[in-house]
Amino acid sequence: MLRYANPTKFLALSRALRPWLAGATVLLLGAGLALGLRVPPDYQQGETVKLMFLHVPAAWTAMMAYGLMAAASLVGLVWRHPLADQAAKAAAPLGALFTALGLLTGSLWGRPMWGAWWVWDGRLTSFLLLLFLYLGYIALWNAVEDETRAARAAAILALVGAVNLPVIEFSVQWWTTLHQGESIVRAGGPLIAGVYLWPLFLMALGYTLLFVSLWLMRIETAILERRARTVMLEGG
Repeated sequence: MLRYANPTKFLALSRALRPWLAGATVLLLGAGLALGLRVPPDYQQGETVKLMFLHVPAAWTAMMAYGLMAAASLVGLVWRHPLADQAAKAAAPLGALFTALGLLTGSLWGRPMWGAWWVWDGRLTSFLLLLFLYLGYIALWNAVEDETRAARAAAILALVGAVNLPVIEFSVQWWTTLHQGESIVRAGGPLIAGVYLWPLFLMALGYTLLFVSLWLMRIETAILERRARTVMLEGG
């Protein structure tokens, strides 16, 4: 895979993959939404259970995006590879959007179920911190004019912030919380009935491919913008 760290080879691979990824994304999200809208009301949550198909995949994708951003930041920081820095930078706005979607849909679910739009719950608070980490990362990139220094500073922030990922994951075990515990990936098997589990699985996979498609597109754009700046400087 290291050979795809070359921008030219990466562009060729990305352009070949993106149409297939886009098609798979549309199919998965379409199928997930179609099944999700048809599920019966839950005996406790009623129709609000359908928000799960938007909320859970958004939360999963937000955390996955940060993990990828931190991994790319580590590669850029250690091996000084500009493509890794651009990959990390490209992931941040997408991760922030999925985090905001997770917070919004969670709030919409919490109002009828908890009687409040927001509570300072361990998982909710740590997930809100994830949004602030994304926004801080983006702001740091934009605040430093020198691109190399900006990449180094942002990479350090991303790596420090990665500590928050296990906090989000295990917060329901570490502290007393309103948020439900793990109900899908657990030793005794999923607690969710299959009629809800299948749409959730399709939506999670669709969200993942949507992120990857948009991420590749943003990295491509960054590479082309960098080349355009180089040509302009050489021409000037």
